[in-house]
Amino acid sequence: MIELRNLTPGDAPAVQQIYSGASVAFTRTHGMTAKEAADYVEHTIAHARTTPQERWCFGITVGGDDAVGLVKFREHGQRHATMSYILREDTWGNGYATEAAKQAVAHAFTHAEITRLSAKHHPDNPASGRVSTKAGFVQTGSTPTGPTLGRPRVDFPVYEIRRPQDPDNRT
Repeated sequence: MIELRNLTPGDAPAVQQIYSGASVAFTRTHGMTAKEAADYVEHTIAHARTTPQERWCFGITVGGDDAVGLVKFREHGQRHATMSYILREDTWGNGYATEAAKQAVAHAFTHAEITRLSAKHHPDNPASGRVSTKAGFVQTGSTPTGPTLGRPRVDFPVYEIRRPQDPDNRT
């Protein structure tokens, strides 16, 4: 069973494993060192304590074990946030990202007062697009992303999901 939970300081080694190898192939980052992972976890915990909260990051666990991935979203104003997810390479293909994305969407719409989420993925990573679609997102277009880490500029498919309207029509 997939569960989302807040990160704790003890998650730094798991985060370092998540941000390594093939898992970072289509991200704007590189494999993390132990210090970078500890700093990442520390900053994530600090953001979770801010009011109002503008960033959410959850560890994805399977059966209560160590985090095998992360799902996160960041508000950009107007109750709109962008969502992303990353899994440890050895956990791919089990539906974990899809289930985590669905849970994150539910959290965004019920607890974070977000009304619109968007996501994008590298065009050479169609599995990420399938995750978004299975989680209820609809492709709305593409956006060019500039060269990073020596990679060329490419058009990333963009997806969106909106919170269903409240019964009293207040979205």
